[in-house]
Amino acid sequence: MGMGSPKSKSSSPMASSKPPTPSSASNHQARRRRRRCLLATAAVLLALAVVLAVLFLTVLRVRDPTIRLVSTQFVGAAPRFALLPTPSLRLNLTLLVTVSVHNPNPASFTYAGGGHTNLSYRGAHVGDAQIDPGAVPSRGDAEVRVALTLETDRFVAAGDVRQLAEDVESRAMPLDAATTVPGTVLLFGLFRRSAVAYSECRLVFAVMEMRVQSHECNSSTKL
Repeated sequence: MGMGSPKSKSSSPMASSKPPTPSSASNHQARRRRRRCLLATAAVLLALAVVLAVLFLTVLRVRDPTIRLVSTQFVGAAPRFALLPTPSLRLNLTLLVTVSVHNPNPASFTYAGGGHTNLSYRGAHVGDAQIDPGAVPSRGDAEVRVALTLETDRFVAAGDVRQLAEDVESRAMPLDAATTVPGTVLLFGLFRRSAVAYSECRLVFAVMEMRVQSHECNSSTKL
């Protein structure tokens, strides 16, 4: 009848906004604490990675051991008579060689299973040596005794009898000793890791004195 419908009052943006409730403020603070905790954890992990990298490049870098000949003792000779394939008399010579091993690494090396050495004369296998179980302390020295067994018939079987006669006449025979010693490395008394020590030695055996006259070794360790 001429009267219009009442107009609805529009709400202003200022009237629609509500102050934050205590629960929403608490959630915001919790998110900020979690973010800070994650950042702190990431920083610690990064610092730990850097420390481990530096430790690996410096302390954990394996340095080769050094070997020094201490003494040589002739233990004895053991003749053996063989019937096959042809009757022959064989003679084994046994030497007890003591060497000093210096370990420059900050980790000790334990070889519970011992080790083994192959002896060769001008490329021909002429004997073996067994290494007893033992240990070398970190940044320390240890004496290792090696029982060398030389099979004299194998020297003749090497093929060059003339060269053998010349070596015997000169009273000095060249021998090569390849040693493998598997063991365990213990770092700081906490970390264990398998390792294998290798040694390649050039020996000069004095025939008349029955001893190792000189030696030159190259040693290495593989983790």
